[in-house]
Amino acid sequence: MKGKILIVDDEADFRTLLKLNLEAKDYTVTEADSGAALQRSFSQDAPDVVLLDLKLPDANGLDLLPQVKKNWPDTEVIVLTGESSYDAAVQATKRGAFHFINKLDYTQVLPVTLGRAIENQQQRQENNSLRRAIATISGSSPPIFQSEALQAVVRTIERVAPSDVTILITGESGTGKEVIADLIHSLSSRAKNRIIKINCAALPRELIESELFGSKKGSFTGANADRQGLFRQAEGGTLFLDEISEMPVDTQSKLLRVLQDQEVRPVGDTVSYKTNCRIIAATNRKPEEAIQDGKLREDLFYRISAISVHLPPLRERRDDIMPLANVFLKRFAAQANRILRGFTPSAVERLSSFDWPGNVRQLQNEIQRAVLLSEGSEVNVTDLSISDVKFVPTEGHDTSYTLLEGVERNAIIQMLKETGGNKVETAKRLGIGRQTLYNKIKAYGIDV
Repeated sequence: MKGKILIVDDEADFRTLLKLNLEAKDYTVTEADSGAALQRSFSQDAPDVVLLDLKLPDANGLDLLPQVKKNWPDTEVIVLTGESSYDAAVQATKRGAFHFINKLDYTQVLPVTLGRAIENQQQRQENNSLRRAIATISGSSPPIFQSEALQAVVRTIERVAPSDVTILITGESGTGKEVIADLIHSLSSRAKNRIIKINCAALPRELIESELFGSKKGSFTGANADRQGLFRQAEGGTLFLDEISEMPVDTQSKLLRVLQDQEVRPVGDTVSYKTNCRIIAATNRKPEEAIQDGKLREDLFYRISAISVHLPPLRERRDDIMPLANVFLKRFAAQANRILRGFTPSAVERLSSFDWPGNVRQLQNEIQRAVLLSEGSEVNVTDLSISDVKFVPTEGHDTSYTLLEGVERNAIIQMLKETGGNKVETAKRLGIGRQTLYNKIKAYGIDV
């Protein structure tokens, strides 16, 4: 199943139609016809996404939103309404909604939005797990890692966190950029105030400027009240701009002006306001490539990267693999009511030598799977799904991959293992040509 969806709507016909459409796409769907029914469901397992109608017979959807986020923190909420209202959309987003959809447009808009919501929900769960893992290792003090690479990162953070300098965090998906942002804030003089986070890739394009900078009543249709932007909400604290290279380029130019002048002007206003918040930005793209591709303004990059912190991928800091693996093992064993002493020597060798293209997130998922499948008192190498085919980079070979490339590379390695290194059979099973397979083996530096 793709995910669990809860539809909260008082129109029975609409619920039935929506349920049939979603179940046809392999979603698991439950229903609630009122605010009271929604509140009763809080005692049950959390769905991945709630589709919430704004107008219910016994409640306003906007009032229910905070209750949903309080009881199911990792659940995404997509607001559905029969009327278009910019003001309601902004209010819904402020109260934690992932997106706002007019019912008349749901057949075109909902499938894509729902997919993005579930992806975002899964990523949040992974980030929360990663943050708990590092906290378990480090206690209440700054993280102490085994690898010199991460120790160097922590030393840099300890030096620069007390200042107000803008920091750019780079690194592949799953390396823990949000965790490092939390650490910087906690070590700064602003720790007594809030750290506000915004994922520039997840926020609807039409809302991003009013969300960041605020908006003036009457500045556009639906702006029925003054809106305070995130810059002003983060006053005295920290504003974390995640995936900044996914922010629209025209918004990047306005952001640059705010950073340069230390003033923010709400949309439609003639008055600017002084702003006092520390900026931390992050991206999983290589900045130079994002600039070349037109995704990141070069002048903005120089402004936000006064200090740049790079989180190396897990394959470049193998000393961190087993401490993290042991933390994940302890947590998932407790969740599964299992008593597991640790890993066998062969499992330790396999885990330590694997390349982990998905980084800490992939390691976490691998350990969770192994805990569920293992039958002994220790996790054995046979409980692991990762391949023992080694990655041997050739001279000058680029060892960085996107997550999609990492998945493709892993699939090739696993199939080579199953076929005993037979490239012809591997290509046949993967459904690709032999030359395509040879090219990918070379590109990914796989030594067979």
